[in-house]
Amino acid sequence: MATGTRYAGKVVVVTGGGRGIGAGIVRAFVDSGAQVVICDKDESGGRALEQELPGTVFILCDVTQEDDMKDISFLLRPWFLRPFADLAAWIVLSTTLATLALPHLRKSQGNVINISSLVGAIGQAQAVPYVATKGAVTAMTKALALDESPYGVRVNCISPGNIWTPLWEELAALTPDPRATILEGMLAQPLGRMGQPAEVGAAAVFLASEANFCTGIELLVTGGAELGYGRKASRSTPVDAPDIPF
Repeated sequence: MATGTRYAGKVVVVTGGGRGIGAGIVRAFVDSGAQVVICDKDESGGRALEQELPGTVFILCDVTQEDDMKDISFLLRPWFLRPFADLAAWIVLSTTLATLALPHLRKSQGNVINISSLVGAIGQAQAVPYVATKGAVTAMTKALALDESPYGVRVNCISPGNIWTPLWEELAALTPDPRATILEGMLAQPLGRMGQPAEVGAAAVFLASEANFCTGIELLVTGGAELGYGRKASRSTPVDAPDIPF
């Protein structure tokens, strides 16, 4: 059952809410008193959350499929005995879905929280498409915030760093030394650990419920990974060392 009232009486839609960061966001909003629609193509994860968390409804939705993105009319059904115009927040891994929700968000003066990534700002090796799309999410957040401000709709984004999720674990398992890979991921943060999905969820609840004078911002949830100097060159990179007189 919900343990708080920070977002009580609000309806929140979370795409990609079936596991990982999305599931952490779902849990945080349920704990804050909100009623949450979980959208995901991962039916097993979404259904499990729906069964576990009172006040949630799961909708099978693949954000890579155009038909699923366009057909948001299913959200007009009164699962929560309230009109969709009461929608308060739209937490997205799909920016197209966010734009489709805007007519309803304008009615309720709700808000959009896009999920971007730290790598959109600092880059990542061997990940050009991913980095480019995340950078675009952050840029779109700022532009959409300007467009929607006359309607009272706030648009912000969260850029997580290394968050310990099932995907992180799965990717580490594919490397020659998973333990070393995980340790490297932990040491990338000055705080000496990876973040948890619940911590991204807490940031999302803050943006939705309390950061009422914030729009167009990128909230870094990174453990300080972007701070300071560190070894950037790989061991195979030629090094041009200066003349050292000692």
